Amino acid sequence: MSGGFLAVDSGGSGLRVVVGTAGGDGHGPDGLGRRVSREPVRTGARGIDPGHLMTQLVPMARALTAETGVTRLGTVVVGAAGLATLGDALRAELPGALARELGAGTVALVADAVTAYVGAIGPRTGAVVAAGTGLIATGTDLTRWHRADGWGHLLGDCGGGAWIGRAGLEAALRAHDGRRGGSAPLLARAEERFGPVAGLPGRLYPRTDRPAVLASFAPEVAARAADDPVAADILRAAARHMADSAAAVCPTVGEPRVAVTGGLLKMGDPLVVPLEEELAKRLPHARRTAAQGDPLHGSVRLATDLATGSLTLPSDDRMLWVTTVPGGRQSIRR
Repeated sequence: MSGGFLAVDSGGSGLRVVVGTAGGDGHGPDGLGRRVSREPVRTGARGIDPGHLMTQLVPMARALTAETGVTRLGTVVVGAAGLATLGDALRAELPGALARELGAGTVALVADAVTAYVGAIGPRTGAVVAAGTGLIATGTDLTRWHRADGWGHLLGDCGGGAWIGRAGLEAALRAHDGRRGGSAPLLARAEERFGPVAGLPGRLYPRTDRPAVLASFAPEVAARAADDPVAADILRAAARHMADSAAAVCPTVGEPRVAVTGGLLKMGDPLVVPLEEELAKRLPHARRTAAQGDPLHGSVRLATDLATGSLTLPSDDRMLWVTTVPGGRQSIRR
C-alpha cells in the first residue's frame, strides 16, 4: 500500500490524527490507523505554533504509516481551532514542513468550524452550530462560507457552555444580593462547588481557564431547570441565541440542512427541547438533521474528497485554504 492521506483535528483537548487511503475505507472516522495526543498545540505571539504542531504530528504520522503500510501521504488536512484569527504562521510554514517530512503534495488548512460542519452534514448547503464551551455557527450555499459568533467568552459565544455557566452564576449572585431574577437553588449549588460566592470574583477572574470554569457550571443549570424557573429561562435564552446564530448563516432558499453538534447537547432535554422549538421558529424552511459525525469525521471527509478531486466546498483564506506544495509527494522521511 502506498499513497494515502493524513487527517488531523487540533483543538483545545489535543490532537487526533487519522491515516487512510481515499479508495480504501470511504469516509469513516477511523481510517486505517488512528493516534491521539492530549497535549494542545501552543499559541503565542505568532498565533498557532507550527513548530509545536509538527513536533507532535510527525512522530504520530510516521508510526501510523509504519503500521498501515502507507508510504506516502500525498494529501494532508489539518483542522485547527483558532485558524481564522490565529493561523497566519500555519499558512506560511506548515505546507512546506509537511512536504519535507511527510511528502504532502496537497495541504488544506481548515477552521474547526468547517470540519465540524462537514462532519455534521457533509458537503451540502446548510448551517451547523458547534456548541461546547464556546459557540460558533457556520453555513454555506456552496459558493461562500458564512460564520456567526465564535467571539469568545468575553464578547460572544452566546448560548455556549461558558455563557450558560456565567448566567447561572449571575443568577446565584442576584439571589445572594436579594436582587430580582436570582435563583436560590443555583446559589446553593454555586457555594457547594466554589465556596462562599462573595469570594468568587477573586477566585475566578485571575484564572486563565475562565471559559472552562464557567462552562463547568452549565450542567448545574440544566440539572435544576425542571424545578427552577430561573434556570429554565437561562436555557431558553441560550436556545434562542443558538437559533439566532444558525439563522444568521443559513441559506434562505431551497431546503438547507441544519444540525447542532458539540458537547453541550449532553445536557439533554432541558436544553435540547427549547432549542428544537427555537430552530423551528427561526428556520421553518430548513431540514433539521442529527449530526452525522464530529470534526474528525469532517477532516477525514475533506481529505478523501481532496485526494479524489471531488471537493465541492468553497475555498476561503480563513476557513478552508488549500494549497499545492512544490516538491511534495515523495516518500515519508524516516
